[in-house]
Amino acid sequence: MGSPPMIDGAFARWLAARAGQALLDLRTELGFTDPGALKSAGDKVSHDLIRTELAKWRPGDAVLSEEDEGSRLAWAAEVNTEAVSRLAADRVWIVDPLDGTREFSEEGRSDWAVHIALWARNAPSPHGLVAGAVGLPAQHRVLGTDYPPAYPPMTVEAATAGTRVIRLAASRSRPPVFLTDLAEDVGAKLVPMGSAGAKIAAVVTGEVDAYIHAGGQYEWDSAAPVAVATATGLHASRIDGSALKYNEADPRLPDLLVCRKDLATRLLAALQRHSG
Repeated sequence: MGSPPMIDGAFARWLAARAGQALLDLRTELGFTDPGALKSAGDKVSHDLIRTELAKWRPGDAVLSEEDEGSRLAWAAEVNTEAVSRLAADRVWIVDPLDGTREFSEEGRSDWAVHIALWARNAPSPHGLVAGAVGLPAQHRVLGTDYPPAYPPMTVEAATAGTRVIRLAASRSRPPVFLTDLAEDVGAKLVPMGSAGAKIAAVVTGEVDAYIHAGGQYEWDSAAPVAVATATGLHASRIDGSALKYNEADPRLPDLLVCRKDLATRLLAALQRHSG
């Protein structure tokens, strides 16, 4: 793919595409007879590639990757260790080399992703994300903040007078226990999908109207998708309506709502009724 572009958003897109192609090549090489081996190899191949390219092209920036040793630990800022250099950094890349390893290891599934996001201390937004890209390699597309998609059009159901069927992206395996009741409350239907990145990408493209998660996540699960979603003009927050924040000492970010802006008030009110 040659030398990457220097502008951060375009660089994120380039890096997500590069890692995505490596993962597609790995799927072809290893096949699907040993899902566990394919998952492990996918995490490593993508992580090593992303870390190598960031060290080469963004050597002054800190990195938080899901596959880093100790990435899930909450750190005190005064601890003198390389693992917490990001807390003092002005720029931090938050990456998930392979979001949706389960789907990646299943032949024919395309709902897995590569997440590349950049947090900056001087960012104008509360979440601090200034660039990002979500690679959907098996769908042969990358969604990025450099060319954010247009705000998703209203569905046919929404455009007709009277009724509105809200489509909620839901986990295939770990949907929040309250989600079924919430869906009934607001007149929604659940649409099962794989990785968090694939779900938020589906909101960005208009395939679904919202994604609600309350089952426990980390910053890398949502940073890149949230960067793209907010660049598109969508609503993104915690399920209590408070701002999402990244590059925190504790990387856990257990819940979020990403949805069309016209649905935010209604869904946040329903969340208050059902997520307590």
